[in-house]
Amino acid sequence: VQLVESGGDLVQTGGSLRLSCTVSTASGFAFDDYAFGWFRQVPGKEREGVSSISTSDGTTFYADSVKGRFTISSDNHKNTVYLQMNDLQPEDTAVYFCAASWGPVITFMRGPSMYDYWGQGTQVTVST
Repeated sequence: VQLVESGGDLVQTGGSLRLSCTVSTASGFAFDDYAFGWFRQVPGKEREGVSSISTSDGTTFYADSVKGRFTISSDNHKNTVYLQMNDLQPEDTAVYFCAASWGPVITFMRGPSMYDYWGQGTQVTVST
């Protein structure tokens, strides 16, 4: 199973980006058996949960720092998860990772240790 993120870029404060995470699956992997999350990390800090989504019923969770600015969504036919990021701020600068966690129903934001597969990350830089 491979998760490939794309969409990271350099953007000015107040700008927008849409990150994509496409899952390349081996036989037997069912996209909608998993929940997906977006995390971010800056050097010297722990990986931080940004948002997560249930592929079975669309339930979403957001970190307080991104509520109202970021939107997570999924397209089960394309095996792709998106993160629409609006009103970006310098503190959003980080490497953003996509991850898959077995079990599509989520009732809370799962921590990084609960995720089974990770992408390689995509850099988001917000300039002042």
